Amino acid sequence: MKIINLSERPEFQDAVTDWLWRAFGSENSREFFASVVRSSLSGADLPQTFIALDEGRLAGTVGLWRCDLISRQDLTPWLAALYVDNHFRSRGLGQQLQQFVLEQSRRSGFGELYLYADFTGYYERFGWKYIGDALDYPDKPVHLFHQLL
Repeated sequence: MKIINLSERPEFQDAVTDWLWRAFGSENSREFFASVVRSSLSGADLPQTFIALDEGRLAGTVGLWRCDLISRQDLTPWLAALYVDNHFRSRGLGQQLQQFVLEQSRRSGFGELYLYADFTGYYERFGWKYIGDALDYPDKPVHLFHQLL
C-alpha cells in the first residue's frame, strides 16, 4: 500500500470526490466536496488530500484541512474525510491513513490535530482523546477528538 498526495495522481480527483460525497454529504453537496478536492490540488499548505493506492488501485483517502467543523473554527488543523473503500476495510488502512496525516502534520510544524465523528470507540484506539461534543451544521451532535503531535 502506498499513500501519496492526490496532487501526484490528480486523475483520481473525481473518484475521491464521489467517495466523500456519498460517505459524508447530502443529495446536493457533491460540488462542495469537489471544491475541497480541487482546492487541495492548488499547492497551498491546506487543505491537502491524500490517497492510498494498492497496485495502482484507489483504496482510501484522508484529508488535512484547516477547518472541518463550522461550529469550531477556533480549532485547527483537522484530520478530515477519512474513507476506506469497502474492499480494503478491516486491513488497518484507516490506521495507516491516520498515521500518515499525523506525520505530515508534524513535518508541517503543527503541534496538534483535531477530528470529529458521530461515533466513538474507533479513534480512541489510535491515541485520539475525546475532548467534548459539538454541533455539525445545522444541529447534528458530534464528538470532538484531539491528538498532540
